[in-house]
Amino acid sequence: MSEQTDARQRYWRTNLTYLAILLSIWFIVSYGCGILFVDYLNQFRIGHAKLGFWFAQQGSIYTFVILIAVYVVLMNKLDRKFGFREDD
Repeated sequence: MSEQTDARQRYWRTNLTYLAILLSIWFIVSYGCGILFVDYLNQFRIGHAKLGFWFAQQGSIYTFVILIAVYVVLMNKLDRKFGFREDD
């Protein structure tokens, strides 16, 4: 196996690890906080909304947008580490 092929496999494996972690966080926030733990979270409030309701309606969306930004930062670092870059 060539060194370039090995680097691409490590790059792809790291990318899949990032995706698995970030999507797991999103699942926990959207499904866990919005459905499973809603009764517990509803005892707290954000403004006038119960926290469980807020996570179901808004929190998972905000979390997803933040995770996209985190993914962009992680992938830019990974691209620099492995020498991959988009041409300007």
